[in-house]
Amino acid sequence: MQQLDRNRPVSFTVTHNGIASVLQSDAHIWEAFDPKTTTPPAALKRFLAIWDTGATNSVITQQVIDECGLKPIGMTQVNTANGSMITPVFLASIFLPNKVCIPQLRVTQGNLLGNAQVLIGMDIIRQGDLAITNKDGKTVFSFRMPSCECIDFVKMSSPARVNPRIGRNQPCPCGSGKKYKNCHGK
Repeated sequence: MQQLDRNRPVSFTVTHNGIASVLQSDAHIWEAFDPKTTTPPAALKRFLAIWDTGATNSVITQQVIDECGLKPIGMTQVNTANGSMITPVFLASIFLPNKVCIPQLRVTQGNLLGNAQVLIGMDIIRQGDLAITNKDGKTVFSFRMPSCECIDFVKMSSPARVNPRIGRNQPCPCGSGKKYKNCHGK
């Protein structure tokens, strides 16, 4: 893996065949590291991650802890849909697809439903831009960090307030190939 540059935007896109009810991606986990002095190994443990904008922090399962040999750095109280509990805290690195990496992240241990071993929470999501679309019956979600721009679908959908002036001898914007004066400029 290449040396990480925290200022260069990195991103990935996941396409689901059909409308997804759960956003999933791969996640590779390793012990926390300093990207300025350490290069992570080429082979990392791969796990299934689910994305949850309702979760404040990211979570890993006991399977991830055991397979990666992570050691707790403390304990904390977490609030879940099943109530409040005290759970161990770990310092880990999370590698998302296409070299999107969070090298030092506090994660808690928890139980996740289904096959997922990692829950990506807002502690990661808020570090970048997340977009979800459901066009043509396919869910596509894309994530980029650091954040590069404000994505505003309202502004993107609004018609321009001032239409640019089209010269009479310019090609017609309808795509007919005719000059504007001989097409829609009559």
